[in-house]
Amino acid sequence: MGLDRSLEISVSGIEAQRLAMELIASNLANINTTNTIDGGPYRRRVAILSEKVLPSFADELSAAENRLTTRGGGVEISDIQEDSTPFPKAYRPDHPDADAQGFVSLPNVNYATEMTDMVFTQRMFEANVTAFNATKKMMQDTLQLQ
Repeated sequence: MGLDRSLEISVSGIEAQRLAMELIASNLANINTTNTIDGGPYRRRVAILSEKVLPSFADELSAAENRLTTRGGGVEISDIQEDSTPFPKAYRPDHPDADAQGFVSLPNVNYATEMTDMVFTQRMFEANVTAFNATKKMMQDTLQLQ
């Protein structure tokens, strides 16, 4: 694997973690949204990350014979899923979205969970930036060899 491919893998991680952080920010922004366009409270969204599919051995061999470079490796957001946990209910009879019994369905967003996910995502983002910078430094040091 060349250094340029290492950079691509780090960039894929950075992009995936950026999107995951945007979803966390969206969840936190809608923590009190009880009525969405679809009707009902906001449902928490979660990014599902998966490994990028690497080329098969036959593809790698063919590329090597033709002196082509193949791409692969890294991470990608394979899906964005809505959390299926039930909505908590609160007794607020004066709320405009209250049902006949006076209960309001609240979003299934938990502040503590979102903050924990945010710290984890931030650390993964920083790890990918560190790996990117280390690879970049190796490339620069290689060019300065005499």
